[in-house]
Amino acid sequence: MAHLHQISKGDTRVTAIGRILRKTSIDEMPQFINVLKGDMSVVGPRPHMVSHTQMYAERIDKFMVRHFIKPGITGLAQVSGYRGEVETENDIINRVKFDIFYLENWSLFLDIKIVFQTIYNAIKGDKKAY
Repeated sequence: MAHLHQISKGDTRVTAIGRILRKTSIDEMPQFINVLKGDMSVVGPRPHMVSHTQMYAERIDKFMVRHFIKPGITGLAQVSGYRGEVETENDIINRVKFDIFYLENWSLFLDIKIVFQTIYNAIKGDKKAY
């Protein structure tokens, strides 16, 4: 079932140590192996579970456009408040809008800005990091 259900606030699957790892985003560090292998970028649209990708592709206009570039460890949508659990359809719609904006307006400066915002959010703690 873990491959069908994303993490949610108060999820019993998360241990005390897991909460700390997720709150500080340290749990994302192993993704850098995927960056080194060339399967991911540091910045880009965050990937979803395959089951969610199929569901969102049917319901959300232009959802698959975000797959035109490599997925990222962090992204514009995540630093703009749309990280973590998709609680409403608006969450995924806005995530797609930010991802498409990123795709259409990519620049090295934008990537640097997103990386610094990600670091800031990790230090400060993000309310949707659970």
